[in-house]
Amino acid sequence: MNTLEKVQDYKDTLIKKAEVLIEAGFPKKIVELNQLLSTELFSNRKFASVHSDLNIPVPDFIPIKEEDIDDGPIAKRSKTLEISGTKVMALSSGTVSCNEALCEMIKIVKPIIRELVEDSNLLKMWISFMIPKIEDGNNFGVSIQEDTLSEVQAVEAEAAAYFDQISRYFLSRAKVVTKVAKYPHIEDYRRAVVEFDEKECLTLWLILCEIRNRYSALHDIVTKNMEKLKKPRSCNTESLY
Repeated sequence: MNTLEKVQDYKDTLIKKAEVLIEAGFPKKIVELNQLLSTELFSNRKFASVHSDLNIPVPDFIPIKEEDIDDGPIAKRSKTLEISGTKVMALSSGTVSCNEALCEMIKIVKPIIRELVEDSNLLKMWISFMIPKIEDGNNFGVSIQEDTLSEVQAVEAEAAAYFDQISRYFLSRAKVVTKVAKYPHIEDYRRAVVEFDEKECLTLWLILCEIRNRYSALHDIVTKNMEKLKKPRSCNTESLY
């Protein structure tokens, strides 16, 4: 088999896989996502279920003695009393763990995001192979192909952005946790960690809903325009590439 035959074999295989995905893969995935959204892990969106202990105790209060305050101008004394935080060499209570409840949700959602990226990429290539060569006139079907292709590309980009959102959650939470370790007496930092976790819980549920909706929308737009997607022109058998 020469190079051109291998390329044509790749195209034929991809087209068959895409058609199976549209006919059976998309409906199956929509049903699976609906079932997943109805499970206890995602249907019970009580924020208290994702709260976690930071394992950072509040140290004993050390009063400032009068002799520790330098005599002198007010500006100099204010610098002496300026809060610089606690030097954190190690946590006496051990490490600060990730939020286990959210990690369990992320463990489920990430493979689904990856599948959406892969499926939309496959669908994108399938539509691209269906587009005929450029000719004057009779391009209504081609415009349908191009509009559908743009929608699929938007879904692919949006799905890829979900991965970035998850990584940014861990990075942002870690920064606030370091603030809690350095300023353990300030309750606002501890509350900020709780808010981050609650927001991520809602975001993961929303991502799963959006993925379900995207699969439904792709399946709907492709099945409704299947005839034009496969045969954009009345006589295009010889012009497909």
